[in-house]
Amino acid sequence: MNFVQKLFAPIDMTQGRPGKQIVAFTIPMLIGNIAQQLYNTVDSIVVGKYVGDNALAAVGSAGPIFNLLLVLFVGISVGAGIMVSQYFGARQREELSKSIGCCLTLTMVSTVIIMVIAPFVTMPLLRLLNTPDSIIGWCYSYLMILFMGVAGLSFYNILGGILRGLGDSVSALLYLLVATGINIVLDLLFVASFQMGVAGVALATVIAQWISAFLAFLKLRKMNHIFDMKKKYLKPEKSYVVNLLRLGLPSGVTQAIFSMSMIVVQSLTNSFGEQFIAANVVVMRVDGFAMMPAFSFGTAMTTYAGQNIGARQMDRVTQGTKEGTAIAVGTSAVITVLILLFGRGLMSIFTNTAELVDLSYHMMQILAVGYIAMEVTQCLSGVMRGAGDTVTPMWISMLTTVAIRVPLAYGIAYFTRSPELPGGSSSCIYISLLISWILGAAITAIFYKLGNWKKKAL
Repeated sequence: MNFVQKLFAPIDMTQGRPGKQIVAFTIPMLIGNIAQQLYNTVDSIVVGKYVGDNALAAVGSAGPIFNLLLVLFVGISVGAGIMVSQYFGARQREELSKSIGCCLTLTMVSTVIIMVIAPFVTMPLLRLLNTPDSIIGWCYSYLMILFMGVAGLSFYNILGGILRGLGDSVSALLYLLVATGINIVLDLLFVASFQMGVAGVALATVIAQWISAFLAFLKLRKMNHIFDMKKKYLKPEKSYVVNLLRLGLPSGVTQAIFSMSMIVVQSLTNSFGEQFIAANVVVMRVDGFAMMPAFSFGTAMTTYAGQNIGARQMDRVTQGTKEGTAIAVGTSAVITVLILLFGRGLMSIFTNTAELVDLSYHMMQILAVGYIAMEVTQCLSGVMRGAGDTVTPMWISMLTTVAIRVPLAYGIAYFTRSPELPGGSSSCIYISLLISWILGAAITAIFYKLGNWKKKAL
């Protein structure tokens, strides 16, 4: 096998040094996740520079609603990755083929549901969020274009999840890089040249995501040495649907709860005015990149645990968890230092408004240390999900995002009210988030140590 073939071949994580295998799998996925984040980031940079701060606020305000309606795909994607990694690790070709076919069919059904529901709920949700009248029209047009083209995003995420479950994170990266390049070119063409505004960046995103989904599908079609992609497997069997939903729904519910809490907090964010909304968009874009190692290592740990549990190698799971988490925490510590040193320069990429840069950087300083805690949470949760225990991470997420973060945000805002700050301190948004991250890491570590997740394998 030559270098190129080896690079694009699935990684068997049941063999070799755990830490080395986890890093080899994580690096392409990390680059891919950064590229994925570039979709939204380039949208924000282009509208902020070429349209204005209000357009930047509009793109950011649309995020929580878009994420809320994507929870079906999150659930299917997570369930797909777990099922595929366990069947791949156990070398069960027939079961692997049936699970992949089931995932594709459920994705198509979910896409149709989203496209039907979206036009009826988008504007009411924007009103519920107290979205300022100055940006609500832009928010609505941006979301409608994304939802009408949602099949590209949904199929890329599902197909990418299947590829990663098979141990192939490089192919997913390559297709995403191609699509990201197309997205950047189209953003500049539609907004800077054609003056299409917020609608232009949404259309560019949709076209690019369709391309990445198509390329991922072609790759899977060529992997017939591992599984079979035939019509008969597209008809889902009840047992596979049940397993997929059992494994994926808790993650989907977690995402739904997280999105709902973000919507509740977004309402508080909107109360601080357009400038703070725009600053929040800038922070969340930089935050998205800072979070990438946590999410990438978390997904790698899910695949690693799934394959090794499928192969009945629990000792490797324990060893890999220690090595993977240590590497992840070290990576995050470096990122935290870089954010503190160069954060102000990062913020200035999005806007020319000095007050907006200062406000964004101050908020980012509050969050910085929390990224280390998130590495612990994502790695240990990833191991539990890989074992088939997706319920425990769901409850922990519910506790930290709903029972802790939301009341804290509103409580801090209430108790910091003053004549100068009638709505309270806007720092409440980020202080509450930092505290919820730290508590989430501590609780996740406790449940990992208890070890009930080891009993959940397929």
